[in-house]
Amino acid sequence: MALLDLTQIAKTYPGARALRGVGFTLEAGEVHALLGENGAGKSTLIKIMTGVEHADPGGVLKVAGEVVTEPTPRQMQQRGIAAVYQAPTLFNELSVMENLCMGEDGPLVSWRARRKRAAERLARIGAVLDLDQPVRGLRMAEKQLIEIARALGRQARVLILDEPTAALAQHEADQLLALVEKLRAGGTGILYISHRLEEVLRIADRFTILRDGAFIGTLARREVDRARLIQLMAGRDLAELFPKAAVNLGAVVLETRRLGCAASGVREVSLTVRRGEILGVAGLVGSGRTELARTLFGLTPATSGEILVDGKAVRIASVADALAHRLAYVPEDRKAHGVIEDLPVAENISLPSLQRLGGSWLNEPKEAALARDFFTRLGVKAPSLYAPTRTLSGGNQQKVALARWLATDPRVLILDEPTQGIDVGAKAEIHRLMGELVTQGFALILISSELPELLGLADRIAVMRGGTLVAILPTAEATRERVLQLAMEDTAP
Repeated sequence: MALLDLTQIAKTYPGARALRGVGFTLEAGEVHALLGENGAGKSTLIKIMTGVEHADPGGVLKVAGEVVTEPTPRQMQQRGIAAVYQAPTLFNELSVMENLCMGEDGPLVSWRARRKRAAERLARIGAVLDLDQPVRGLRMAEKQLIEIARALGRQARVLILDEPTAALAQHEADQLLALVEKLRAGGTGILYISHRLEEVLRIADRFTILRDGAFIGTLARREVDRARLIQLMAGRDLAELFPKAAVNLGAVVLETRRLGCAASGVREVSLTVRRGEILGVAGLVGSGRTELARTLFGLTPATSGEILVDGKAVRIASVADALAHRLAYVPEDRKAHGVIEDLPVAENISLPSLQRLGGSWLNEPKEAALARDFFTRLGVKAPSLYAPTRTLSGGNQQKVALARWLATDPRVLILDEPTQGIDVGAKAEIHRLMGELVTQGFALILISSELPELLGLADRIAVMRGGTLVAILPTAEATRERVLQLAMEDTAP
């Protein structure tokens, strides 16, 4: 008997149909991947399974063989359904123990019983945490463990993991996946949602794919590979996801010679980037990729070596210096540094260009014209130029972040994880934009943790380790295995 059984699930909101004809089963001891682009209906389906929303009449939701008609969140929790989201739902000012046992005591609290219960829950998943430490001081990976331990401690038989590794470093993600395998072996049914296809191919037994709210199919592991999943999710093949533009490379625009920054650990980096080129930068977390980008952009200025623009040595000691030499940087953390979510789209786009838009007295018509130009050119999907940026999808927020820096008229654009946390369709659009930029003569530095992205788009791949550059490979000579070997070796080649 399946732990979860959904048949012909549909959900209609005023003016929009979020789900239609969705059905699948989740068995005990199974990891079942739920895949689809942003807007495919995954979040709505989770809300239905956890009792936050009710499906339209006609669909059937069964838990352990029993039909559930109008569930509430409390009822579904009592039936053993628990969800762990990308953003933890913990109380930061309370301790690990208090978060693990929240809401389970009567009018009298036994602290000894709480401590015993919390310790048992952490031990069950193999986590070692200080029970008295406030949650606010924990890493994201540790918060995820608390969420999982709390859910299992409440006798959850079905665990829904929504993008659980999106904010984790690779070694932390590996630890979480090892825990998922342990829970599967213990009989827990796990519904796993992630944009990281290599991850789901590694962990999942079956795959259910949604597209535009419709059920596309459920396939076994032996029936799929990465290209097949992309085609099913996006209705496009792998070649469309990595549209490599054919460009005749021009002169060297940016060069570094033995560049170093004592504060960030960057050392002895020598590279060149040419007009029309995409230089990929690979490396493990902590290899110095982002630190190099911040040094080039003047956020942590170089303390040794040289930076040359058009063959002339320049000093980049600030962001203003970088902009003056027509360098731009789209940072890794979109929400913290890429866009200001509460500002309208137009103001986000114009923000770095205020000096050109009137300085102390903003020329609002000029600002609107600038924003509208890039809004249209990048195909930003939003109700208007003045919609709050927080209301946009992740992919469209990334386009706004890109538009912001393109509006400064750069020649060199540094992109740090430009497709992190966005769906397959949005990735394809960002990749298409990158192809357009290099055909226009831009020089791009692409920092990415996704090797297929680097191998599919870059002309050359620079591999970093320990704050320095260990190799630069032409893409024709680069393979996933070779890049990983260079990134992980203890000694330079």
